[in-house]
Amino acid sequence: MKTSHSFDERFQFQGKAKTWSLVLMAIGVIGIAFGFLSGGGERTFANLLLMSYYFACVCTCGVFFLAVQYVAQAGWSAAILRIPQAFAKALPVAAVILFAVIFLGIFMTHTGLNEYGKQTTIPYLYKIWAVKGVTTPGDPNYDSVITAKSGYLNVPFFLIRIALYLVCYSGLGALLVKYSNNEDALGGMFNYNKSFKVSVIFLVIFGFTVPLFAFDTIMSLEAHWFSTMFGWYNFAALWVGGLSVITLTIIILRQNGYLEWVTEDHLHNLGQLMFGFSVFWTYLWFAQFLLTWYANIPEESAYFYRRWQPEFIGWFWLNIVVNFLTPLLLLMKRDSKRLVPVLKVACIILICGHWLDYWQMIMPGAVGPQSHWYTEISWPEITIFFGFAGLFIFTMLNALSKFNSLIPKKHPLLDESLHHHI
Repeated sequence: MKTSHSFDERFQFQGKAKTWSLVLMAIGVIGIAFGFLSGGGERTFANLLLMSYYFACVCTCGVFFLAVQYVAQAGWSAAILRIPQAFAKALPVAAVILFAVIFLGIFMTHTGLNEYGKQTTIPYLYKIWAVKGVTTPGDPNYDSVITAKSGYLNVPFFLIRIALYLVCYSGLGALLVKYSNNEDALGGMFNYNKSFKVSVIFLVIFGFTVPLFAFDTIMSLEAHWFSTMFGWYNFAALWVGGLSVITLTIIILRQNGYLEWVTEDHLHNLGQLMFGFSVFWTYLWFAQFLLTWYANIPEESAYFYRRWQPEFIGWFWLNIVVNFLTPLLLLMKRDSKRLVPVLKVACIILICGHWLDYWQMIMPGAVGPQSHWYTEISWPEITIFFGFAGLFIFTMLNALSKFNSLIPKKHPLLDESLHHHI
C-alpha cells in the first residue's frame, strides 16, 4: 500500500486488499449456492438475513457516529471522520441487499414445518405472520394472535416501513458526506452548519425508528413474542459492533502507512466508547432477561425457553461471556485502550461476538428447533460470513478511495483533533 504522510494523501484500493475482498466474496457466493442446491434454503436465507442485517447495522453506525460528532460539536474525532463517512457511502449497497433478502424471503416459499410442527407451504422468512391464510378464519394457517396484529404486521406495510428506514438512513448519510466534501472544496462554516442540521434531523428520526427497525427485521421472526426493550438492545449491539469495525479499520489503515496523524489518544477514545457501550449492552441484555424470567409469562418466556434448550444454552451463555466479560477484562485499564494489539484483539472479539448475538436472535425464529441443526455453526454460517465480510471490505474501501484526501482538511475543529491529548 502507498504511504504518504500528507493531508493530501488518498487511499489506494489495490493489491492484496482488493484481491482478498474478491476472494471472500467468491467464498460467500459458493456457500450460498451450495446451501440452496443442497436443500438448506431455510438455513441459507436465515444466514443471508443475519449478515445483510449486520452489514446494514455497521454502515448505519457510521452515519450515527458522524451525526453524534456533529451535534456534540466534538473536536477529537475530526481527523478520523473519513472512516465512518466511507461506511455511510457503503450503506446504500447494504440497504439494497437487506431489502432484497427480506423481499425474496417473504415471497419465495417452500414446504416446511410451521411453529407448531405442522407441514405446510411457508415463506423462507417471517413464516409466522407472512404465510398465506394466517388472517382468514377457517384456514389451516389461521392465527388469532397474528390477526390482531395484522394492521401492523402485513406484507405491504412491512416492506414500506423497511424501505423508509433504509432510504432515510442512506439519504441523510449521503448528505453528511456531500457537505463534508463541499467543506473541503469551499472552506468556511456554511457546510459544517448544514451538517449539524442534517445530523439533528438524523438523530431524531433514528431515535424513533431504530427500535422499530429491530422490531420489524428481527423480533417479528417470532411474532407471538414481544419485548419493548428489544429495540434498544439491538441499538446497543449496532453501536458496539459498528464502533468495533470503525476502530479495527483505523488500526489496520495505520499499520499500512495511512492515517499517521491518528494517535493513541484517538484510539483511547474509541476504546472508551467500545468499553462503555459493551456495559450498556449488557445492562439491556440482563434487564430484558431478568424481567422476563421473573414475570414468567408464557408468551414472553417462550423466547428464552427456546434458547435454553440443551443444544442451544451453551451459545446463549457464550454470548454474554464474549460481549461483556471479554471487553470488561481487556479494556478496563487505561493502558489497554492505548495498546494497539490489545485494542485490535478486542475489536475482532466484539465483531465476532455481536455476530453470535445476532445469530442467536435470528436462528430459532427463522429456522426453528424442528430442524435440529439450528444450533450448529458450520460451513453455511462461515462461508456467508466471509462473503459479506468481503463485500463490506470491497464496498467500504472502494468508497474510501473516492475521497480526495483521508482527512477533512477544512473541518473547523481539525486543529483540535490533531492536538487531541488525554
